[in-house]
Amino acid sequence: MKAVTQARYGTSEVLRVSDVPIPEPADNEVLIKVHAAGLDRGTEHLMTGKPYAMRPVTGLRRPRNPISGRDVAGTVVKVGSAVTRFAAGDQVYGVAPGSFAEYAVGPEDKLAHKPATLTFEQAAVVPISAGTALQALRDVGKVQPGQQVLVIGASGGVGSYAVQLAKVFGAQVTGVASAAKAEFVRSLGADHVLDYERDDFADGSRRYDLILDIGGGAPLTRLRRALEPRGTVVFVGSENSGNITGMGRQLRGAALSLFIRQRLAILMARERASDLEQLTTLLEAGRLVPTLAKTYSLDQAGSAMKMLETGKVAGKVVIIPGQLEPDVPTSQVDTTQQ
Repeated sequence: MKAVTQARYGTSEVLRVSDVPIPEPADNEVLIKVHAAGLDRGTEHLMTGKPYAMRPVTGLRRPRNPISGRDVAGTVVKVGSAVTRFAAGDQVYGVAPGSFAEYAVGPEDKLAHKPATLTFEQAAVVPISAGTALQALRDVGKVQPGQQVLVIGASGGVGSYAVQLAKVFGAQVTGVASAAKAEFVRSLGADHVLDYERDDFADGSRRYDLILDIGGGAPLTRLRRALEPRGTVVFVGSENSGNITGMGRQLRGAALSLFIRQRLAILMARERASDLEQLTTLLEAGRLVPTLAKTYSLDQAGSAMKMLETGKVAGKVVIIPGQLEPDVPTSQVDTTQQ
């Protein structure tokens, strides 16, 4: 099959389209014919090998899994012997490491049936980003109706879903983004939009019960000035927190929380089917809309990644494998549920 691979860590220049074997699912996995694969920040981190603290897991000198991609939407063609929730022919979405390929395998507990109202392309940009936003608001932020919520990085993958989900939970939402993306953030339902280059969210004009800092990098003192005395900041990653742990500022904030009334918390997101099922309900009801910005082919994956690196994407982009050559051999396709 065709797949986007990398032989070493680096920027988007290391990505190549290669011929690789079609993977075989383990007992708890399913083999998916990939129709679309979303691009997320986690895929970028796996490409660059940063922060370095993750390399004992992902590979010390080169990626342990050379195939890029995580978000997936496609059709099940084979299931492992322990799989009970899916059968061949099911349309699914979720997480499958190595999804920038014609076929990928994903764990059963990180997949759900694709929302009936979405195309594969739309479904592929939901799982990781929307799931992260859901956990940041619901599990860590404990968002409540009527609260004032600030989303820093509101135009990105996670931020675009965070704005929508905060409105679903009944909050008043202020989004921080560039001036060029302000209308996009308003279209998501934000009550107020701040230009990160001109407006100061900590100027005292409004205090927030909950702040989602998505790749922001604002000093802790500034975040605290914008926060209610018993408010919560949830750190959802940061691209400017150092190459070693990637979490220096977040760790300082968590330590500070032990001595103050304000809460500065780190989100350690988990990919799980139960969250996808909750998101499916919202998507099918039209209360949550996929933030699909643009589609690329496999051989354009490097260009898609470069757009993400430069911060030019509003929402998310998707990779489409296209016509599969060759198709899965008959011997590899299981047409019955195991």
